[in-house]
Amino acid sequence: MQQVPRALGLDFGTTNSVVALAGGGESRLVEFAGAQATGAVFRSALCFWHEEGAKGGMAHEAGPWAIAEYMEYPEDSRFLQSFKSVAASPIFESASLFEKRFRFEELGQMFLARMIAHAGGALDQRPDRIIVGRPVEYAGSRPDEALARKRYDAMFASFGADIHYVHEPLGAAFSYASRLDRAATILVADFGGGTSDFSLVRVEAPGAARRATPLGSAGIGIAGDRFDYRILDHLVLPMLGKGGAYRSFGKMLEIPRSYFADFADWSRLALMRNRRTMEELARLQKAADDPAAIGRMITVIEKELGYPLYDAVGALKRALSQQERATFRFSGGGLEIEQTVTRADFEGWIAPDIARIEATVDQALTKAQVAPDAIDRVFLTGGSSLIPAIRRIFATRFGEARLASGGELTSIAHGLALIGEEANLAEWAA
Repeated sequence: MQQVPRALGLDFGTTNSVVALAGGGESRLVEFAGAQATGAVFRSALCFWHEEGAKGGMAHEAGPWAIAEYMEYPEDSRFLQSFKSVAASPIFESASLFEKRFRFEELGQMFLARMIAHAGGALDQRPDRIIVGRPVEYAGSRPDEALARKRYDAMFASFGADIHYVHEPLGAAFSYASRLDRAATILVADFGGGTSDFSLVRVEAPGAARRATPLGSAGIGIAGDRFDYRILDHLVLPMLGKGGAYRSFGKMLEIPRSYFADFADWSRLALMRNRRTMEELARLQKAADDPAAIGRMITVIEKELGYPLYDAVGALKRALSQQERATFRFSGGGLEIEQTVTRADFEGWIAPDIARIEATVDQALTKAQVAPDAIDRVFLTGGSSLIPAIRRIFATRFGEARLASGGELTSIAHGLALIGEEANLAEWAA
């Protein structure tokens, strides 16, 4: 791309983040530089550790550099991933890390600053117009959209002066539209880490004064992280005491499920390593009918084993997308798990989630007032779109011939940047 970038598209994702620059109707991805770089994909993670001479005595890193720091000194660091998931949560006020508290927007600002630093100068001077993707529906049980917008505004305040928000699947739709040579009505299904979002767009033939028009969207806070939870719930949490009991004033009570909900949520697991929670777990261990199980939970938290556990879960999920059976392996913190899981097992675990995702697809079609047989193409994007049970939703409803995919991790950023060049940008804003 020879033209000076006129717009920047940022896909700030639950699991990964991607940046693209657009100029003259073309877009290119920003590649990150350095020994730990993983191309254009920047993991949405932060790592904190004590360091003499650093501001406040604490240093931090982001992206793959955060993972590298964590892997070198896991017990002396705090590793935070999927923090986007709490953007709309009124329950979340701040993260306690080494006795210091950080609001969501502060975490986001630190993340963006390190992303800029690792971009090899490509983001030092950013275009005036910046398009940031946002989910159609935020993650969480009772998401507060106004709160999420307020936090996003604070997070991106120093990133650019002309910030616009666009639904993430619309970014993917625009990216896919650039590949079409004829008019079409398309359904975009974007499966991220925290949310599954669906948008319908009418695309006109190349050369039309108005290339694309959004028709309607719907979303749900169920996606890759929820599928991870199902794996943990069946393979790991029972070994950490879930379903067990403890004695209190002469009565046997069920161990509070809140501990397991926090443990299985990647955005909250690292935050469990605080004095209050660890003291509560120590008391619970003494009263539990299976103290060894609670002891394993304590060890996993204390030794900061969240990332290798996350990695093992992700490896199983990816393997089951390619084959009918795979082995889940995890070793650490007193846990030794090696268990074969079939694709049928996994699909049974996520069946309630699949049903709710299907209902949300129906909701998107209803909002757009588009019948299923009027859809010309279905574009699937996002990491979880590779799960066979997800693809089957659309193959059954629209037919395999109408399905398309590609650029699962990068299409949204590409499209957001291209939308940034549109004269009718207000029609795309969310």
